[in-house]
Amino acid sequence: MKKYFIRILSCFLLFISCKEEKKETSPSQMEQVMAIHDEVMPKMGQLGKLVGQLKPMADSLGKDSPQAKAMRDLQDANKSMMDWMQGFGDRFEPEEIMDGKELSEEKKQWLKEEEEKVKEVKEKINSSIANAEALLGNN
Repeated sequence: MKKYFIRILSCFLLFISCKEEKKETSPSQMEQVMAIHDEVMPKMGQLGKLVGQLKPMADSLGKDSPQAKAMRDLQDANKSMMDWMQGFGDRFEPEEIMDGKELSEEKKQWLKEEEEKVKEVKEKINSSIANAEALLGNN
C-alpha cells in the first residue's frame, strides 16, 4: 500500500512540475499582445519627428501632395496607437495585464480582438514610418 501511495504521489509531482515548466516557457496571449505594444511604442517619438520634418513640405506643396498624405498617415498611426491603448485599458484591469490574473471567457475573447487590433496598429506605424522616410530620403 505504501509503495502504491508513493507511486501516485511521484506521478502527481511529476505532472505538476511539467505543467509549471510549460507555463514558464510559453508566453501567454496577454504577454504576446503586450510584446507587440512594447515593440512599437518606442517608435511613437519617431512618428512625431517625421511629422515635423514633413509639415513644411506638405504646407508648401499642398494637401494633395505625397508629403501631406504621408504626414496624415503618421498622424493616423499615432492616433490609432493612442485609441488602442485607451480601449485596451478600458477593457482590462491592471492585474490582468501586468500580473497574469485569470481572464473571464468574455475577456479572453476581447483579448483575441485586441491582439488583432494591435497588429493592425503595428502595421500602420511601421508602414507610415517607412513611407515617410522614403519620401524624406532617410533610407
